[in-house]
Amino acid sequence: MSDGRKSFPHGEQSDIKTSRGLNNLPVRSELRARGKSLRDQCPRESHALWKPPHHRHDPVHHLEESSKDRIAHLIPIRYGRMIQSPFSFYRGTALNMAADLAVTPVSGLRVQACGDCHLCNVGGFATPERRIIADINDLDETLPAPWEWDLKRLAASFVVASRFNGHCEEAARDAALACVRSYRERILEYSKLSVLDVWYSSIDLEKLLLTIKDEESHKRLEKRLAKARQRKVVDDDFPELVTTAGMKPTIKENPPLIFHPREQDKHSFEQTLAQSFAAYRESLSEDRRLLLDRYQVIDAAVKVVGVGSVGTVCGILLLMASDHDPLFLQVKQARESVLEPYAGKSEYSNHGQRVVVGQRIMQSASDLFLGWTQGYLGRNFYVRQLRDMKIKPLVEIFSPSVMSVYAATCGWILARAHARSGEPAMISGYLGKSDVFDEAIADFSASYADQCEQDHDTMVQAVRAGRLEVFVESE
Repeated sequence: MSDGRKSFPHGEQSDIKTSRGLNNLPVRSELRARGKSLRDQCPRESHALWKPPHHRHDPVHHLEESSKDRIAHLIPIRYGRMIQSPFSFYRGTALNMAADLAVTPVSGLRVQACGDCHLCNVGGFATPERRIIADINDLDETLPAPWEWDLKRLAASFVVASRFNGHCEEAARDAALACVRSYRERILEYSKLSVLDVWYSSIDLEKLLLTIKDEESHKRLEKRLAKARQRKVVDDDFPELVTTAGMKPTIKENPPLIFHPREQDKHSFEQTLAQSFAAYRESLSEDRRLLLDRYQVIDAAVKVVGVGSVGTVCGILLLMASDHDPLFLQVKQARESVLEPYAGKSEYSNHGQRVVVGQRIMQSASDLFLGWTQGYLGRNFYVRQLRDMKIKPLVEIFSPSVMSVYAATCGWILARAHARSGEPAMISGYLGKSDVFDEAIADFSASYADQCEQDHDTMVQAVRAGRLEVFVESE
């Protein structure tokens, strides 16, 4: 269990001495040897075990804890989404798993961690240069923490998703193995690159297409990639999200998922928005401020998003530079990371800044308008573009072979993200070249998927007993 020391980025302190080369710089081979020596205190096989501790909280307790400070009338929507299946439950329980991961073995090496690394939080989006890359796209929980926590949550998500899709247990294990194997092999590759080459590296969706041998899946992704490139804010997002029936363009109401503040709250909302937007502007670099100043805020509305974020204060802003030049910004509340009780407090007082810095560290390219602010009642927020050529994985229709290919891709993406902030040579030294660690995490993933199913059943029972109120949205 982590003691919360913040020896980031190169891991916790150790009494193992590392040889130094020219100008007292670390020797790469010695870094690998140092990583390998960590197996003495934390054997790779030890990661296989998952057994809930006797003091483990009721899973519903964590749900109720994570619902504090959320918009009360939206909480039943969150529970309604989570109750649908163990897979949807898993997506909404980052807090539960953070508590569970905190009692599992760790090597002592830390990275900038995602904090909620599951297979649906990886996808495609556009870079400022308009390339479409594959990367982690949800970093609300990001924080310096043990690298194993991200990999365990990611690998276990493939077992949960595979079972949800009706795949056999062997196929589910194969997906988890593909994920961890890819991480291990890619972190070795990154350990051999220069620091700059690691930071310059990115995973282009065009290149990923070449790795997909399943013809149907290849054509589907190719078609979605072409569609994403053709999508334009003015031609697609604007007509979908905005009505021009009144005196000025207005974001369309779609309660309870999209709505404007009540009339009696409108004046204070607009004042708060003006103050928060000014603070957001100040978080941007000067060139981005110049770009933002070309636009004027026209309207704002609350918008329910995702599974884990439902009930937090999230919204969309409509900005326009001219009659036919719109821009949509997404505003998301940033709360304390679920990892903080176990990995140490964030060094940033504003959690929006914590998320923004984490994104810039972990992603190979971040959004042009990425910034942070503070709002009403001291809430923290971060801001980015809405739907910028985003491509979400269609996990629910993945066959076993496609699931394994996607798992390998996600392992690659996570390795690249961790290599930017951690010491890949030490992580690679710990992992080694055999499949010992892969098999251990596959075992853990199967056991934790069992735990997820049990916890989901506990939630269902809590709903039936009236402890939790749910609202199930119509199709």
